[in-house]
Amino acid sequence: MGAEGGITREAGNCMRGSGRIRWGAGAVVLALAVTACGGETENQGSVDGGTFRFGLTEPASIDPGLASETTGLIVSEVVFTGLYRVNPKGEMEPRLATAADTNDDCTQWKFSVKSGTKFTNGEPVDAKAFVRGWNRSVNPELASDVSYHLDGIVGYDQVRSGKSKRLSGLSAPDATTLRVKLAASDCEFDKKTAHTVFSPIPEVAETDGFKKFADLPIGNGPFKMAGKWEHNKKISLVRNDGYGLKKAKVGRVDISLLNDQSMFDLEYQGFQTGLFDYAHIPPGQLRAAEAKYKSTGNWLTQDVNGMNYLLPITDQGPLKSKDARLAVSYAIDRKAITEGLYKGYQRPASSIVPPALAKSYQDGLCASCLKTDAKKAKAHAKAAGLEPGDELSIVFNTGVGHDQWIQAVAKQLEDTLGLKVKLQGKSFREGLEAEQSASATGMFRYSWGADYPTPDNYLYPLLHSGSISKDKSGEVTGDNRSRYDNPAFDKLVDRARATKDEKRRVAMYKQAEKIAMDDMALIPTFHRSEYRLVAKDKFDGLDALSFGETPYLEEISLK
Repeated sequence: MGAEGGITREAGNCMRGSGRIRWGAGAVVLALAVTACGGETENQGSVDGGTFRFGLTEPASIDPGLASETTGLIVSEVVFTGLYRVNPKGEMEPRLATAADTNDDCTQWKFSVKSGTKFTNGEPVDAKAFVRGWNRSVNPELASDVSYHLDGIVGYDQVRSGKSKRLSGLSAPDATTLRVKLAASDCEFDKKTAHTVFSPIPEVAETDGFKKFADLPIGNGPFKMAGKWEHNKKISLVRNDGYGLKKAKVGRVDISLLNDQSMFDLEYQGFQTGLFDYAHIPPGQLRAAEAKYKSTGNWLTQDVNGMNYLLPITDQGPLKSKDARLAVSYAIDRKAITEGLYKGYQRPASSIVPPALAKSYQDGLCASCLKTDAKKAKAHAKAAGLEPGDELSIVFNTGVGHDQWIQAVAKQLEDTLGLKVKLQGKSFREGLEAEQSASATGMFRYSWGADYPTPDNYLYPLLHSGSISKDKSGEVTGDNRSRYDNPAFDKLVDRARATKDEKRRVAMYKQAEKIAMDDMALIPTFHRSEYRLVAKDKFDGLDALSFGETPYLEEISLK
């Protein structure tokens, strides 16, 4: 997330708001900032409910129709409330949906919407607000990368092409009834509505214009914006006391927007000095952090619903063939990296769908992931016409713990296959742009966390041909950034979506995953074992990470 340069934040009571602390030099400035105030923070009660503070890199967007990466979703998920959410246990939980019904083939859905709730500007949150929000998310003027979540609704293609302004399969016959007609069966459509792209929006969003609303969204969630998003500086939220469901307990959330070239280091330093209440840990500091903070209760570890991969570009360049991708996978020694670099804090992965989805998980599905094999790597390279001295680029986002393992992978590929590996370290936003580019080639450091608890949320967006959305220049805006296209895979995913019986549906998803894994459509690297520092001495509600691998802000309360 392309934060450039430093960030600023208010110095609190110490400077009465007249001075600012600028990040840049790092720990020295941080330490001075906190000690100058004698360690006093707003968490001690100056805000009703306390203030929870943490750092993020600059989001790509916090607009519910645009948010696609963790940093943006953290904000949009608490500023807006939709029909459902994924709770701390990874289960679907109703929010504004009081009931959901579908027909036998799952092509028609009826949602009953809770009455009496409002947006923070006083507008009612009714079925029409959902229709308005969903139509806006699909509007080509918004240019949303996540509109594909709605592509099953009748009329989607017409709206995306500009031939229509409204989804013909969407209607609100009354204030509490939302009806949806799908072009094809989807028996898990209700789960998809947990994504913020399905949020309701107020009428003002249409009159204010996309840009204005994107910087100061008016929502209906447990928190509301405390002011306009200060790009590359901060985002502040305050509790929405008019929230129509269970109200948040903490009074304020201050998010410092950090330079993503050194994000983990700045978060870690900020936690140690008392500036932050939650932080990632630099990989090289995991052992020291565990030794220092586990005994105090401020250490949190969790296997989350996500996976790490190397994303190969499959439609052009050196990894266009299955054999080339298998050569790369066999040449990578995942065990050496997890044990040598990560000291066992990460585990090698051998599937596309993670173990967090226990019913769908297929351990060992990727044979080339289980053990490095130089002989097989070279054989597949020869079959692919991949010669020693050929260039292979790997693009990765810097400053958040990926530099060393990517360098290790590059050396393994050079030593085993003789490739000339070109490493390209970029900001997160620059990396996303490179993935989308019409000229994208080679591999990208990639990770994915599911938006809702189903294998479909891995297989469809990441690998289905319906998730490849290219503009006239060839730039990809869908999440299938590898450009993988296999009709047999698509057919199985489509059949699974049309199957009401969960056991049969999961079996089809497993078959589809095996096809994609045999093709090495994605190259699994490590499971998503997450480690955080959390201020449990100050706050309750920090015992688990959310589905999006961050704290459940609405569950946090000051001790």
